[in-house]
Amino acid sequence: MLRDPARALIDVGNRTGGALVRLNLGSFRPYLVTHPRHVQHVLRDRADNYERAGDGLFWRPVKRLFGEGILGEGQIWSASRRMLQPMFTAKRVEALIDGMADAIRDAVDELDEPFRAGRPVDIGAEQARIVSRAIMRVLFADKISVPDALRVIDAQDVIATAVIPRIVVPFAPLSLPMPGDRPFRRAVRIVDEVLVPIVRETRAVADQGDDIISTLWRARTDDGRQLDERQVRNDTVAMFAATTETTINVLTWAWPHLAQRPDVADRLYAEIDRVVGDEPVRREHLAELTYTRMVLDELLRLYPIGWIIPRRAVAADVIDGVPIEAGATMVASPLITQRMRQFWDRPDEFDPERFRPERVRARHRYAHFPFGGGPHQCLGMYLFYLEAQLILATMLSRYRFRLRRPGVPGLRLAAALRPRDRVELTLLAADRRAEPA
Repeated sequence: MLRDPARALIDVGNRTGGALVRLNLGSFRPYLVTHPRHVQHVLRDRADNYERAGDGLFWRPVKRLFGEGILGEGQIWSASRRMLQPMFTAKRVEALIDGMADAIRDAVDELDEPFRAGRPVDIGAEQARIVSRAIMRVLFADKISVPDALRVIDAQDVIATAVIPRIVVPFAPLSLPMPGDRPFRRAVRIVDEVLVPIVRETRAVADQGDDIISTLWRARTDDGRQLDERQVRNDTVAMFAATTETTINVLTWAWPHLAQRPDVADRLYAEIDRVVGDEPVRREHLAELTYTRMVLDELLRLYPIGWIIPRRAVAADVIDGVPIEAGATMVASPLITQRMRQFWDRPDEFDPERFRPERVRARHRYAHFPFGGGPHQCLGMYLFYLEAQLILATMLSRYRFRLRRPGVPGLRLAAALRPRDRVELTLLAADRRAEPA
């Protein structure tokens, strides 16, 4: 667990064979839920009995950043989701595509300078900049500048690592100092220094905007009250994280895997060249980028952002003959289920062919659940696919690449999965293929 916690967790899942088991972690004994049928039971079929408890595993340390709201439970969560869901419908997201494509194209233009100079780039940092340009424009109406957005993203990265000691030792009281606490508090202060003044300024002009913060200020609770500043702040922080972190992290993994699988890279290049050619990427291209979508699904299988999904049983239940007592902690994990030999052939290999439509139809719906499931499924799932397709297609219609260091980085287990090392690459002309590093 200390040397390679991600691999240790996956090995535990493989040893269970998909059976519901209870982990003996001293005073903490959660049930590990790995079989897709059991995952569906907990996250969807009996979601009313398995709550996202704010004082439980994972949520208690994370709640110190996000507070009550869209990442909570109960009435406050349902109110926040009801207010924000209209911003993420397929119709609304599709209306944002043209603006997002323009912002991504403008941001990718800035890569021409290191490309011409032959200077390597940290692709994780560049993708953070590209995503920030797009999301701040289409969802936050440029109320948050790109430099400020990057400050928040850097703080999120610190927070994602700082909470791990408390996730690993969930029974430790918050009053007990632990490694990561000081960096966590400093990073939260940075988040608030950037976002809280913007939240306050937006209140006076909320009736003039169609962005996330204005929408939250105009919203009303079930009893007709306006949200207070704390809840608007909480949901702004949560939606900022949800709409930036997934795309940045998942796409960072794309480059080393494409370098290792030139056959996959060639097929991806061929699709983008055929569909997009020398034109700017437009909304009508996205439906034809089917292999690009398969690549993204395979990246999400290997690197789901919400890699641990804890729930607490409200009342007693029985799952496949196993009695579950009220108050028990249930832990589902896309990281585990999506890499188990019982449900996936060659699970550690990168193979987008797994997501051919006929193979998807043959699998259980909850063998692949990188965005969670049931009523708490991520609101931004559809937005992620469109944005990630736009970014990959825009970059690969212009450039090829060569990694500075060959190989796929190890996993850094944090609140979200990150590469252990920076991914640096040199951009090449689009009519060339990257030579082996």
